[in-house]
Amino acid sequence: MADRRFNKVAVLKGGISSEREVSLKSGAAIAQGLRDGGYDVSEIDIETKDFSLPAGIEAVFIALHGQFGEDGEIQQRLVDLGMPFTGSGAESSRVSFDKVLTRECLIANGIPVAKGEVITKSAARTLPVPLVVKPPREGSSVGCHLVFEEEQWGAAFADAAQYSADVLVEEYIPGRELTVGVVDGQVLPVVEIKPKTPWYDFKAKYITGDTTYVCPAELDPDLAAELQSIALRTFDCLGAEGFGRVDFRLSPENKPYVLELNAIPGFTATSLLPKAAQAAGIGFSKLCCRIMEWAHL
Repeated sequence: MADRRFNKVAVLKGGISSEREVSLKSGAAIAQGLRDGGYDVSEIDIETKDFSLPAGIEAVFIALHGQFGEDGEIQQRLVDLGMPFTGSGAESSRVSFDKVLTRECLIANGIPVAKGEVITKSAARTLPVPLVVKPPREGSSVGCHLVFEEEQWGAAFADAAQYSADVLVEEYIPGRELTVGVVDGQVLPVVEIKPKTPWYDFKAKYITGDTTYVCPAELDPDLAAELQSIALRTFDCLGAEGFGRVDFRLSPENKPYVLELNAIPGFTATSLLPKAAQAAGIGFSKLCCRIMEWAHL
């Protein structure tokens, strides 16, 4: 990549959120991918909100997940420093990180989502089981629960409420778990996620290693194209930039429902965006370099 815009870059990894360990793995993988592409890379472990960049850094690859990573705060800090960075800007990140604000935006733009409500007390719930309980501003399924029986409700709500005063409760959509990545305007092949358990939780994502991924997903071509179109509409209506991943549930009737946009999806060995990029002929190093070259204020 002799024509690249940057040479000396930094990868911000770790962070202060509940997803720190995942971010450390993502950041290390990205740093190696960039080195393989010819960049001079500094890896910066973000342990507090007070951080500094080495002299001469020309741009930053943000590999931070969760709070102070995907919520717009670090993006605004980099804007204030005049430092180009990868991914979405501060305002788009703030909205896409908040599942309640995301729902409002998607509904306003006619993008299908499950029925839902935001509550602050367990007794305020009106949706029947089965349902999904989520803290609005966490990632990697942290604090999320699938509630099939009424007696599971209290503990699920209490755990989600540890992370946020307001809790998002949504209708459970049976069916298939799918995701669609977007990189620099290119919509990637659909990935199907097949966990061994009913719920694709943190353990299924990062610990057990027994989740199956199918890419491209086995779908009717028209349905795959519909999912890709909805993913791009989601990306655009949330003002996302650079790269991201849109997660879906697909009902038994083949009706898609958008769950969320991951503005900084994982880049670990099991992560979904690199799998989809590989299926589209984009190797890991090329993917990292392509995202890096897109960096801007």
